[in-house]
Amino acid sequence: MKKTQNKSEFAYMRIAKIIEQQILNGTLRTGDKLPSLRTICREYGVSQNTALSAYYYLECKMLIETRPQSGYYVRYSKTKIPALPQLTTPEAEANYADSELLVRKIYDSLGEDGHLPLALGTPANELLPIAKLNKGLMMATRELKGSGVMYDKTEGNERLRRQIARWSFAMECNLKHDEIITTSGCLNALSYCLMALTKKGDTVAMESPVSFGMLQLAQVLGVKVLELPSDPQHGVDLNALEDALRENKINVCLFISNFSNPLGSCMPDENKKQTVRLLEKYHVPLIENDLNGDVYFGQQRPKSCKTYDESGLVLWCGSVSKTLAPGYRVGWVAPGKFKDEVRRMKRYHNISSTSITQEVIAGFLETGRYENHLRKLRHTLHGNLLKFSRAISDYFPDGTMASRPQGGFVIWVELPKAVDTIALYEQCLRHKISFAPGRIFTLQNQYENCLRLNYGLLWNERLERDLEMLGSFAKRWNLFDSY
Repeated sequence: MKKTQNKSEFAYMRIAKIIEQQILNGTLRTGDKLPSLRTICREYGVSQNTALSAYYYLECKMLIETRPQSGYYVRYSKTKIPALPQLTTPEAEANYADSELLVRKIYDSLGEDGHLPLALGTPANELLPIAKLNKGLMMATRELKGSGVMYDKTEGNERLRRQIARWSFAMECNLKHDEIITTSGCLNALSYCLMALTKKGDTVAMESPVSFGMLQLAQVLGVKVLELPSDPQHGVDLNALEDALRENKINVCLFISNFSNPLGSCMPDENKKQTVRLLEKYHVPLIENDLNGDVYFGQQRPKSCKTYDESGLVLWCGSVSKTLAPGYRVGWVAPGKFKDEVRRMKRYHNISSTSITQEVIAGFLETGRYENHLRKLRHTLHGNLLKFSRAISDYFPDGTMASRPQGGFVIWVELPKAVDTIALYEQCLRHKISFAPGRIFTLQNQYENCLRLNYGLLWNERLERDLEMLGSFAKRWNLFDSY
């Protein structure tokens, strides 16, 4: 029975992916009628339930629609997708404009009753396997020595580290468990790495715009941030990186290689390889934030820069904070040649990580429950992204541009220059809508007309209505400025 079910699941996905690709590449255009269910059954040799599942999958992504008494039609339109933003152009020197108060206000609004949480890139509770996590907690309490109340090794839970090493095969990175150190989330891993590799006054290169958590971390540690130009699809500009390396401006690089925050860009494999070779040439370490790599919308997980690391200069950081259990604070780092330094930082600041939550995550990885959860999550998020793109096109001002992430949780929106997204944020807060203004993703005076939205929410009428309201407020700002 199980084999038959798996075969059926594979068949409907295979059919759906073929039709999806034809829609996305323009072979099937908006308004085209799709083959009937009977035709699908005959051409692919499947049951009507399998054909229905394929079309339901495409309907959930808003790629097709059903018309009563008529059949199924293509709904998706490339013309309804906003244009892409251009390559970013930050200043060539470090800058220190502060947005601390704005960031604090965004965090303070979290959890307030009735607020739509578009500000942070985390999944809604409804998209997480909370019941299974709770069951895993009970099992971990029974199975761990001392019920998990004792200190673990500084390196972290061995079972978890073995599973992370096994998981790394998906990106063709042959890690061993003793090369990995667990942490309290990905930001904690980045913190240990920066503390191990830098001193006050050093310069860290990051792509721009960049995650405000990484910016705040750099400021706390007293290091300068050199913001590099970035492409909304392919990530950091390698020419700008090489120029900065040649001029000895950089002590460490800190990049989000897969589905960056906030642009959603993904470095092509060749760019990752070239980045590692450049850094090897100039002996500059790379702290790689690969937090979103598992949330891909393509056929397979993208590789990481760590895949191409032959000298140990890449410190690969990851976590399940965005994908499975944000509050568990389970992350890790494979620090390469800097393992002793990073382990020392963890010992100084934390001694060891939380045993029980690490054991739960290890169980999810070991039994395949994590991959099962990810398949559903990727499907939901990809559908949400298409819905957000359509809503931005329908409701936001003319001339609005938006990124086209191939994974992750966030989309970057560039509104017309007249729109001040900090003022727009204050207006939206009064209507219980929270988003992340573009100004917090830089230490320079830029991105004032940009914002980041989290599409990792449960899509419903309220969400679409609030996106429409957000767009209408932005239109009013644009219209007011034109007079």
